Amino acid sequence: MFNFFAAAPKGFEYALARELDTLGAYDIRESVAGVYFSASLEQGYRITLWTRLASRIVLILVNTECQSAEQLYNAAYTIDWPSHFSNRSTFSIDFHGTGGFINNSQFGALKIKDAVVDRFRDDDLNRPDVVKGNPDFRIDAHYGRSKITIGINFSGAALHQRGYRGNTGEAPLKENLAANMLYRSGWAESPVALLDPFCGSGTVLIEAAMMACDMAPGLLRERFGFEHWNSHNKALWQQIIEEAKARASLGKSRCTLKFYGSDIDSRVVALAKRNANAAGVFEFIDFKVVNVLNIEPPEAEGMVLTNPPYGERLGNVTSLLQLYFQIGEKFKQSFGGWKLGLLCSDMELVSSLKLKADKQMKMYNGALECAFNLYTLHATSTRRDIPIDQAGQGGEIGAPFANRLKKNVKQLEKWAKREGIDSYRLYDADIPEYNVAVDRYLDHIVVQEYAAPSAIPESVTKRRMTDVLLALPRALDIDPENIVLKTRERQKGTNQYQKLDGEKLELITTEYGCRFKLNLTDYLDTGLFLDHRLTRKLVGEKSKGRDVLNLFAYTGTASVHAAKGGASSVTTVDMSNTYLNWAKDNFVLNGLVGRQYKFEQADCLQWIRDCNDKFDLIFIDPPTFSNSKRMEDSFDVQRDHVDLLLSLKALLRDGGEIIFSNNKRKFKMDKDALAAAGLVAVNIDDKVLPMDYARNPQIHNCWLVTHG
Repeated sequence: MFNFFAAAPKGFEYALARELDTLGAYDIRESVAGVYFSASLEQGYRITLWTRLASRIVLILVNTECQSAEQLYNAAYTIDWPSHFSNRSTFSIDFHGTGGFINNSQFGALKIKDAVVDRFRDDDLNRPDVVKGNPDFRIDAHYGRSKITIGINFSGAALHQRGYRGNTGEAPLKENLAANMLYRSGWAESPVALLDPFCGSGTVLIEAAMMACDMAPGLLRERFGFEHWNSHNKALWQQIIEEAKARASLGKSRCTLKFYGSDIDSRVVALAKRNANAAGVFEFIDFKVVNVLNIEPPEAEGMVLTNPPYGERLGNVTSLLQLYFQIGEKFKQSFGGWKLGLLCSDMELVSSLKLKADKQMKMYNGALECAFNLYTLHATSTRRDIPIDQAGQGGEIGAPFANRLKKNVKQLEKWAKREGIDSYRLYDADIPEYNVAVDRYLDHIVVQEYAAPSAIPESVTKRRMTDVLLALPRALDIDPENIVLKTRERQKGTNQYQKLDGEKLELITTEYGCRFKLNLTDYLDTGLFLDHRLTRKLVGEKSKGRDVLNLFAYTGTASVHAAKGGASSVTTVDMSNTYLNWAKDNFVLNGLVGRQYKFEQADCLQWIRDCNDKFDLIFIDPPTFSNSKRMEDSFDVQRDHVDLLLSLKALLRDGGEIIFSNNKRKFKMDKDALAAAGLVAVNIDDKVLPMDYARNPQIHNCWLVTHG
């Protein structure tokens, strides 16, 4: 008897242990990411050929305590390597695990390599050559909990590489993961008609057909690790191969099951057909090019087993939520009497199916943790959740949110057209349960999620967010692809300027005759603060014939209003070069070119101290708080606003005005301190709060400051 370890992805251990038992293994013990077992050489061969779940089979040679580099070397040296492989064979070492004295796997592999080479030399033999790629003989080592396990990679290259699959498409599913889905769903024990409506390269269906035809998964492999092992029994191995071929031939002749695969992409369907043909099961699988939402059950009963698309690279998150919701609707409406097994890494997508799972399991697709859920689709069941119709009535999915949104749209669309604007806020946490802001930018929607109170469970907030994104396209009659989701807390300082990942989406918006460039995806903010719309308009109305200064200017939108309003000069100051260049683009977009328009990249507070110019109108919208590395001191608008305004007084001509704005809630203007310094501050919130922010009067506060 030999001792073995069958390695597998996390989450496979239970199914792998059961599989090894059916294949004749002894002393089976589950571990993390694998199973230990004992077997004769013959059974070791059979297991290697027939396992559908293991990633590799390791023949263990030593398993001992190890707490130093010297002990590691000695453990490897005690193995009689010349009795296991020839010095004419190339070899490599796969080392797994770190900790203790082993800082990295390369160190561990090097120590074992030294021991192997020294053992050959001490036996008066030439040393074998070490190669990284495609060696004849693989040594496998694992270190953990102060123990080292060293053995022979009995199987060779990863066992999930069956040999039938060429290119795999955009999001490949490993063969042994597909097999695990078949085992854990119960299909392997009770085979029925099988459908995969997102078949991709066909892996789930091919693995199932091979099971049904009693075909060994390793029959198509060209090499195994034991082939250069000195104790390899070629005759016994050949006998096992011939037996497997006979079983496959008989199994194919007896198989009566039918398998159905479809995908919307004709290219991957063609690839799936090639893979099925290479695997020898093409005749059993009916492949079609069809949208999942148009598919009909091919038989009265069966199982849908699938791995739908997920992840940003495969689609916009809102589109995916809509797709999953529609998939759930399709299954409930058309597949009564069927079972459903679904693998997905995104629980929000799974929840948008609006199906109740019979069973939930974890599986790993590589390093990606996935949910594998099983459902029973009842033909006579009544649906708790139905989609919102075009009137926004009925249905529980986000109905209160959708109804409020529709009401807001009716009020705001005509108003926006009259105002001459095409970007405005539609919804701002009107209903506490749906704690989001929804902004329209032309034909696009940006959804910003506010941080929920800590008392609300994360699962609840995620479910509500899913319902928001499901309701939006129907409520606004908008393509889900035109919805951009941003998760944010109420920002402080320069956090709003942090770059995000994603494909750039730029638009041009119009506001009271001014045009601005928007970027909906690259940053937390879009380049236009919608709540300052009337403040910018006021700046423009006060600018004619005046020298205007815009501080903390962001993308220079207020500067554009000033220039379009007839300002004699406009000076735009911001610390960010990115946003200053954006401001320049906005000027060009409006045909504003000339020396009277100045752009200064600087710390605004320092710039004010260094400035010797005078201005007639100053607009300043500082951050609530900032401690940027490029600023000498921290800034707090409540603490420092008096000093800031007194500094600006020195730059203000007689008869000049300062428009001072900030978004600190409960901000208190120290009017007495300003009055003592000869400044008068008048609150003008009622004049600059736009209609689309009427429900949130604290979104910002604005003051007109003049000489006393």
